[in-house]
Amino acid sequence: MMSANGSKPLAGQAALVTGGGGGIGGASAAWLARDGAAVTIMGRTEATLVKARQEILEVAGSDATVDYFVGDALDAAALTGALAAAEARADRLAIAVSVVGGGTMKPLLMFDGEEVLEELRRNVVSAFLVIRNATPLMAKGGGGSIVCISSDAAKLPWPFLTLYNTSKSGVEGLVRGSALELGRLNIRVNAVRPGLVKTDGTKDGLFKNEPVMAQFIAEKPLGRTGVPDDIAAGVRYLAGPESSWVTGQSIGIEGGNELTKAPYLESLVRKRFGDASIDAALAGRIPE
Repeated sequence: MMSANGSKPLAGQAALVTGGGGGIGGASAAWLARDGAAVTIMGRTEATLVKARQEILEVAGSDATVDYFVGDALDAAALTGALAAAEARADRLAIAVSVVGGGTMKPLLMFDGEEVLEELRRNVVSAFLVIRNATPLMAKGGGGSIVCISSDAAKLPWPFLTLYNTSKSGVEGLVRGSALELGRLNIRVNAVRPGLVKTDGTKDGLFKNEPVMAQFIAEKPLGRTGVPDDIAAGVRYLAGPESSWVTGQSIGIEGGNELTKAPYLESLVRKRFGDASIDAALAGRIPE
């Protein structure tokens, strides 16, 4: 995309994308880099980031600025280092995208307290740390845009993903509250709420259950699941000047899934945990 004067609209802006080693994070990084942002992708495995960087350059062009930072986005010190490294690549840190997250599929009664905390840590705390640590850098540069990845599970409960539903709802509450507090600093905070997207991280789960997938797709208004670029387009919009009057919002990009219902996943959890455990949980007993 080029602006009216021929320049790229994100030129001079540094961006950090956590979870940038592939999938939604990698695609988002490519969309930002293609429009001129100096992008730093963060992840825990260097080999994955090296490969992702090359793939991003193939999309964004060899003249794009793409670097990587090895570290855990849930480690505040590592994240601070990644943000500083990203800021050094351009005039100012203007964009931060929090992609790190995930969920565990099993009945509510099979979770213990520590697992609940881990689910919240992976989704809510990861987003909080990006917002908290990006804010001082953005404030000194005159503002910026923070984009978090939520899920349609925040609005449409998925069965046997109750803790994921809960944590993504928490992300959206965090986005709204942060937007309210940080608007005076010209920092916008928004989220994209993806539906079911096929990535390297999801292709071996629900996507392998052909009967469930066939029914799921048949019930959806647009008749397909998502790809990372579907979500990256929303991230790019929220990160850029086109959304300069948008904050505190969560944009659903989910093929109309929220107009229908989530698939019932009992067959998957039975296969994973066995009939005895699932029967106990569905009968209101905590499985042994």
